[in-house]
Amino acid sequence: MTEGKKHGISRRTLLKAAMTAAVSAGLGSSVHARTGTGGAVAALIDISRCDGCPDRKTPACIQACREKNLRHVPEPVDPLPEVFPRGKTEDFSDRKHLTGRLTPYNYLFIHKAEVEHDGKRWSLNIPRRCMHCDNPACATICPFAANHKHKTGAVVIDSEVCFGGAKCRTVCPWNIPQRQSGVGIYLQIAPTLAGNGVMFKCDLCHDRLLEGKNPVCVDACPRNALLSGPRDVIHAEALRRADRMGGHLYGREENGGTATLYVSPVPFEKIDAAIDKGPGRPHMAPVERRMAKTDSLGNSVLLSPAIGLTAGVLAVAGALKGRKNGSPEEEQKK
Repeated sequence: MTEGKKHGISRRTLLKAAMTAAVSAGLGSSVHARTGTGGAVAALIDISRCDGCPDRKTPACIQACREKNLRHVPEPVDPLPEVFPRGKTEDFSDRKHLTGRLTPYNYLFIHKAEVEHDGKRWSLNIPRRCMHCDNPACATICPFAANHKHKTGAVVIDSEVCFGGAKCRTVCPWNIPQRQSGVGIYLQIAPTLAGNGVMFKCDLCHDRLLEGKNPVCVDACPRNALLSGPRDVIHAEALRRADRMGGHLYGREENGGTATLYVSPVPFEKIDAAIDKGPGRPHMAPVERRMAKTDSLGNSVLLSPAIGLTAGVLAVAGALKGRKNGSPEEEQKK
């Protein structure tokens, strides 16, 4: 791993974490729906139109996503703190170039599949990213309330208060969020005991949605294989296209419904059987609503008030210590 430096965290961030942890301690694992400037948005990915941008080294949607998001992941500390008594660090800082799977530095990739269907050989290119579930277990289970389902339809992880505990990935049916160790607020609070990083994933370009703009992957696609718009309009268009091609939908029912819909000319069970699956490469199998999965992590949720309260106290203590040792202006100069 290349040499990294420890990034300072402002008192504002520490206090924000303390307040968020306190809310988590008091309210448990409630979903936080944030208000945006518009209504719910959905996205449609038409597999019949995506050709994987064969004339480009990096597909246009991936390139646009990386140009927007790559800079948001800071360099991790070196060496990474060891996690006690047990835990796993995950470091992709020397693999930022990877585009063939989901990583903390790559939120979108193209899944390829060769499928036989109705006597025809199909070579499919499938853009994959967060599904943005309608009722996401990842936002329900987060002990520090760092994960939110917004009214825009986007599910967003707040990197300033995420401890990287990865419960969001555990309950995600597709294991979408990816962890980068050695970054985030845990370094200032409990570097060997809490989380060990920050979870990263597609946020549906939530900042652009608030401005009435499309996600960058949608605007970048040269074949209009990706669409974005009001939820009811996108759902109607997905049904129309599926009916027209005698095709199949994915995401409308999966996990209770998502803000990402796929339409395909071939059945998704055949696609799932053909794609390479594993870490950072999610399946496309049927998914029943997984909120019940959070019940199996009930002990973790029950512990979250104590963890949150402890984190809040430590964060406030750190903020007060910083106030004693120097002014905000002096701290920013360090």
